[in-house]
Amino acid sequence: MKLRFILSLFIVCSVSAQQDLLTQKALLQTNSIVKNVAFQNIGPTVMSGRVVDLAVNPEDPTEFYVGYASGGVWHTTNNGTTFVPILDSSQTQNVGDIAVHWQSKTIWVGTGENNASRSSYSGVGMLKSTDNGKTWQHVGLSNSQHIGRILINPNNVNEVTVGVTGALYSRSEDRGVYKTKDGGVTWTKTLYVDDVSGIIDMQHVSGDYNTMFATSWTKDRKAWNFDGSGNNSAIYKSTDAGESWVRVSTKNSGFPIGDGVGRIGLAIYDNNIIYAIHDSQFRRPSSGNKTNTRGLQKNDFKTMTTSEFLSLEDKKLNSFLKTNGFQEKYRAENVKQMVRSGNVKPIDLAHYLEDANSMLFDTPVIGAEVYKSTDGGTTWSKTHADYLDDLYYSYGYYFGHVYVSPADQNDIYVYGVPILKSKDGGKTFTSISAENVHADHHALWINPKNPDHLINGNDGGVNITYDDGVNWIKNNSPSVGQFYAINVDNQKPYRVYGGLQDNGVWVGANNAPEDKSWHQSGEYPWRSIMGGDGMQIEIDNRNPDIVYTGYQFGNYFRLNRDTGEQTYIQPKHVLGEKPYRFNWQTPIHLSRHNQDILYLGGNKLMRSLDQGNTWKAISKDLTQGGKKGNVAYGTIATISESPFEFGLMYVGSDDGLIHVTKNQGATWENISGNLPNDLWVTRVVASKHKKERVYATLNGYRFDDFATYVYMSDDYGKTWKSISANIPTSPVNVIVEDEVKDNILYLGTDNGAYVSFNNGGQWEAFSKNLPAVAVHDIKMHKESNDLLLGTHGRGIYKTNVAALQKFDSQMTKNSKMTIFDLDAIRYYSRWGNSWSKWMQPFEPSTTIQVFSDVSGNKEVEVLTESGKVVQRFSVMLNKGFNFIDYDLTINEKGRKSLMKENTAIDINKAKNGKYYLVKGQYKIKIEGVEKNFEVE
Repeated sequence: MKLRFILSLFIVCSVSAQQDLLTQKALLQTNSIVKNVAFQNIGPTVMSGRVVDLAVNPEDPTEFYVGYASGGVWHTTNNGTTFVPILDSSQTQNVGDIAVHWQSKTIWVGTGENNASRSSYSGVGMLKSTDNGKTWQHVGLSNSQHIGRILINPNNVNEVTVGVTGALYSRSEDRGVYKTKDGGVTWTKTLYVDDVSGIIDMQHVSGDYNTMFATSWTKDRKAWNFDGSGNNSAIYKSTDAGESWVRVSTKNSGFPIGDGVGRIGLAIYDNNIIYAIHDSQFRRPSSGNKTNTRGLQKNDFKTMTTSEFLSLEDKKLNSFLKTNGFQEKYRAENVKQMVRSGNVKPIDLAHYLEDANSMLFDTPVIGAEVYKSTDGGTTWSKTHADYLDDLYYSYGYYFGHVYVSPADQNDIYVYGVPILKSKDGGKTFTSISAENVHADHHALWINPKNPDHLINGNDGGVNITYDDGVNWIKNNSPSVGQFYAINVDNQKPYRVYGGLQDNGVWVGANNAPEDKSWHQSGEYPWRSIMGGDGMQIEIDNRNPDIVYTGYQFGNYFRLNRDTGEQTYIQPKHVLGEKPYRFNWQTPIHLSRHNQDILYLGGNKLMRSLDQGNTWKAISKDLTQGGKKGNVAYGTIATISESPFEFGLMYVGSDDGLIHVTKNQGATWENISGNLPNDLWVTRVVASKHKKERVYATLNGYRFDDFATYVYMSDDYGKTWKSISANIPTSPVNVIVEDEVKDNILYLGTDNGAYVSFNNGGQWEAFSKNLPAVAVHDIKMHKESNDLLLGTHGRGIYKTNVAALQKFDSQMTKNSKMTIFDLDAIRYYSRWGNSWSKWMQPFEPSTTIQVFSDVSGNKEVEVLTESGKVVQRFSVMLNKGFNFIDYDLTINEKGRKSLMKENTAIDINKAKNGKYYLVKGQYKIKIEGVEKNFEVE
């Protein structure tokens, strides 16, 4: 029976709470005194970031758009040689889906990634642009959080159907299918399943917008557990352009039903032939045949009695212990003694090898299955006889895509860790992954006019092939790296290190050129030093070749970059105790008091006195004890050591606890009693300016709580005060003190970066050259006064904050204009000239940094030491910090004045037709305020 959903509510696009918050941030940016503080993106780019969708011009496939999970939308018109970001003027970079009406060049973006990963950030609803992203209009569905698919009627740009996946960590009645016929002014909900089942995919028949299929996905994600399947994961069909829907994956359809049905993806060839890929969470049936394996296996110890254990041959037991990485102290003789004494049970040997992550991967589910319907979705049959092993592993929730070639119903592609291709309708598959194609695939476009031409989007960016996957081109010029953590060293020039989502750990000079010059040398200026999901980095300040870093769930190494030595240093629990729990982003800290001392947080704080070779737990469990689930939880998430005193340390956990020790871990005090409960402590930071001061940031992202939690204490955490003040609502990831001024703080949220000049009493928003992207980490380079932002979606940004450090609220009381000190300028005779007529002249520039208490047009004068004007120009200044570019030119009158003052010089025009300053003393004058500078 076709169900016409009474829940098809007529929803009017109104200004929601979410929109109020966006307006609040936009207003804060407009009025910010730091809005002219420009950031520079320093890359790196070659490893790219997670692609979630592609939109390709069918008439000219050299033009296409790429949607990155948390890196915005990028546009190319030269087949991916270069890209331009087009979502930067909006208040989010988080993308779930993109769709383009090519006839009118209208772009629709559904914000909020739909992959349900740990860092799938929520969005702000639907955005639309009719000017290629110069401006964006918010057109509704503000509370959708995560959007699965957008379908535009090719014959009517104003008719759009949207599948809303909905909230990631909580129940939501905003899930479902929505439809607009007036370009997003009003919306109707036409399909609602329940508050835990959202729409993850939706497709319409090519040339027939009336015939659509949609898939619902029942999931329950918590910080400690992810159940990615449920009874209401299903396939629906509409024959009236999404106005009404009927469930077609029923008991008699042949498609799986029940609690084990996970994420479903669709591919439509025509009205009859439809493919579906299903992440089956049903358990694999036992084959009944016991596998014969040599030697002892982990599971053997789970049922082994004490007497059976003690009768094992020492040689056989030692082989198991050595093969599975047990510490040297655990060998057959002493382990048997531990069992005899009753301190250890045989099952403890199995537990020694397990943690929340290993248990997740040990789950024996069916995994990916491909089904096909040849009767328009009425009946379905599985296309293959064998399991599709090594496609999804245990995280099929992250994939869920199947594609069919428009040219041949039997040519299909399924996406997972590799790309698999079938030429026989899914009976058999081969991999078309390659050495220059990253794993974990999410988007594919097949050229309808040349089916061997594919564009692929994955966790490592974009690849293009023209021979159906035999050879691939890599197209990674956008800076869209998803950084978890960054750090800097003390080399000259200083190096920047960063750990990225699924792209390892990289290092490069802070001033490394981000251009194509490396194509000549073959050496990209950044180097990969670790694989996996790159995590935190610590660098020995005595020897920058000694680096501590690693990948997810506490797998850390000590690297010697000079010799290439790599030593695994993850602490192991004592046999017989419960295994340590390690956060996905396990924190480490290299002591500033002694660079041989390294700290690492599990559920206890571990300390090594010898660079990670040996470890000792210096605390009890500093969490609430964990929760039963398939994700590590109840773990330390942040570590901070006071620079004033060795042994004064703070740790914060992912379940809301903050502890302090003042005696090197001998005793610990819980100081989080009067803070909000259970939230992720993203940072606890011991002040570098005041011994008793400490900061804390809490994050409710994993409860779909988007409030802003920032606190400061001046008594070691006994009492706290909120310093979130006027920060627009957004989860907070990081807070950092300025290296010079004790009243300046920098802060990063899921939606941007801020600075406070009064210890959090009021915050100013950064925005110039910095999109609304999640800022995961902030580091300062003390010697240069550079501030670096590690963003989760747009790489690393850098700016210099020397002018900010000189700011004093009193300065505006004394003068409406402050000109900060200017650096001396080194004179070059090649100013305005080039060594070849075919090269562009070198045109110098310096920056005049000023603080203006009022906005308006101001005249800038360049004076000789005696007060003669040699150049004059006008600039528009905003209230706050301003950065005026001066090209070091002088006018004709100024030239004459200089030569009159100094008859020994002659100032000639450069090849670009301009006159330039010569060596000497000068002044900048604005609004009667003067500042000296020198050309030397």
